[in-house]
Amino acid sequence: METGRSAPLFLWILLIGGCAASRPAGTPPQLSATLRSGPMLGYADLTEASLWVQTTSPAQVSVRYWPEARTAEARTSPAVSATDASHRTALLVLSNLEPGTGYAYEVLVDGAAVPRPSETRFVTQRFWQYRGDPPEFTAAAGSCYFANEPKSDRPGRPYGRSPAIFERIAEKKPDLMLWLGDNVYYREPDFGSAAAMQERNALAREEPALQRLLAAASHYAIWDDHDYGPNNSIWTYALSRNALEIFKLYWANPTYGHRDTPGVFGMFQWADIDFFLLDDRWYRTPENAADPSARKMFGPEQLRWLKDALLFSRAPFKVIANGSQMLNAHTAVDTFRNFPAEYRELTDWIVSNRISGVLFLSGDKHHTELLRETPAGIYTLYDFTSSPLTAGLSLDKGEEENPQRVPGTLVADDQNFGLLRFSGPCNDRALTMETYDSKGTLRWKHSVRARELVAPGTPEKEIRGHPACTYLTSRTG
Repeated sequence: METGRSAPLFLWILLIGGCAASRPAGTPPQLSATLRSGPMLGYADLTEASLWVQTTSPAQVSVRYWPEARTAEARTSPAVSATDASHRTALLVLSNLEPGTGYAYEVLVDGAAVPRPSETRFVTQRFWQYRGDPPEFTAAAGSCYFANEPKSDRPGRPYGRSPAIFERIAEKKPDLMLWLGDNVYYREPDFGSAAAMQERNALAREEPALQRLLAAASHYAIWDDHDYGPNNSIWTYALSRNALEIFKLYWANPTYGHRDTPGVFGMFQWADIDFFLLDDRWYRTPENAADPSARKMFGPEQLRWLKDALLFSRAPFKVIANGSQMLNAHTAVDTFRNFPAEYRELTDWIVSNRISGVLFLSGDKHHTELLRETPAGIYTLYDFTSSPLTAGLSLDKGEEENPQRVPGTLVADDQNFGLLRFSGPCNDRALTMETYDSKGTLRWKHSVRARELVAPGTPEKEIRGHPACTYLTSRTG
């Protein structure tokens, strides 16, 4: 069973009460010797949210929290053990919260408050359904975070660039952050040791420039090859199960896999938008197999889950996030197009079932671009690739003039990150995709309305937005 927070390495607790955010006035902006990383905000819903930390040694972790401006209602959660078995990580799941409410909190390690360098607060999702228009919100996105470590890195110029880009992301004040794979880079000394893999994640997570972002938005993640195993890893990687357990230790997604199908895939909702997180490594077969029809990126059970979840979804935008590109037909490796049987199965199914609002989000490529493809009988599909955050840049020969690329969307000269801004009323939602460079400068943006991502001939009554908009549309006609 791989669903939810049931993995044995996780220590979690349901708390009855409210939940968190904001460093008490006068607290000095310094790191504590008892807290190695965090706090990081994990998933957040209407009445539940999660909080992750890593301590420097085994400890008991709790949270004192209160609705903002209501300090008299402050409560302290039961303690969670951060042990050597969990690599001194602790995940607190906070329940019975008030929807659409900001909470302030302070982290307690062995009963003592730990000063943090940035504000500690977060907000539960708003209860908008059948009450008004869905809220506007912003999701940040990025991939390929390489944290330098001279003793393990290859000789020569360091591959990782300035981590200050994480400060630039935090300055944009996103509501959530989507990590699109290669969130750490395992090196050769790590490939045969689960302990070394754990420490690689800890080294990347403790980066000082990252701490503000960890505390500023809810974080969701998928993996790609470098945070799964060696370069171009497939399902045969010997430590794949260790890699999955370690991933669960460091990321607080609401679920992992489904029923008896393991992996990092899952889905979550933010306002009226559905996000589908895919696992492109656990089931992946060699990309160069002589028989193309035998190649698998996702496997039959994960594809079945994705198709049924898409068919069930009524979201105006259905954002499908994957470590590898989904539409690129003009690259040699790391593209779903190199797995032709599964590619045709999914795209043909989207067409035949007239699934509206599909948009792909991907990482890996070490440059950013917006690709598009228009299968017969359906609307234009987009694939927004956002890469890299701090790793090196590259652009494969032959991809300079990719005919699938939306003109003006290539960024191959600087590290960068993406923003997805969702806005508009219930029956006319819009998405603006943006890319910012390492200095926080806007490099391009492209907007699309949900009603543009529908099959030709779709009746107007079927494109009026999320079912929870029914109350509004019935009043307005």
